[in-house]
Amino acid sequence: MMVAWLRNNVVARWILLLVRLWLGWQWISAGWDKVTSSAWVGAHAGVGIGGFLKHAASLSSGAHPSVQGWYAGIINGVAIPAAPFFSYVISFGELLVGIALILGFVTTFAALMGAIMNSAYLLAGTTSTNPNMLILEMILLVAGFNAAKFGLDYWVIPWFRKAMHYEVGPIESNKRVNV
Repeated sequence: MMVAWLRNNVVARWILLLVRLWLGWQWISAGWDKVTSSAWVGAHAGVGIGGFLKHAASLSSGAHPSVQGWYAGIINGVAIPAAPFFSYVISFGELLVGIALILGFVTTFAALMGAIMNSAYLLAGTTSTNPNMLILEMILLVAGFNAAKFGLDYWVIPWFRKAMHYEVGPIESNKRVNV
């Protein structure tokens, strides 16, 4: 019942718009801080994320570590050696996810990418706003197209389906849901 409400209801659509705008602002703020910092982008790219990753890897010991050993292995073996690359990917990824969510453009994909980044941050031992953002991104994913009806996806998705010759059959979103 809750899923149907999220996917079809007009009131839910307005709530999802507010969720999208808040999440978008969070991502833009975080991304902008990184894009304008030389420790993340530019001459010293990788310094900011390098410190974060080394600290995360150090949290993988003890009886109840904040960072699991397998994830520390990925951090040490992949992320730290490629810190400058990941520094750019994260900085611009956060900014782009935020812009996409605010504009309601490729909303489901943006929410998925945000959820992946929040999950990665959580696995690296950072709580902060990540659990809240992850839950809200999951709600956007469950809501599907209803989360983007007040956005560019309202026009882009039908155009894209037509351009790709993708026909949509009868779907439940056409059914009226009682509030």
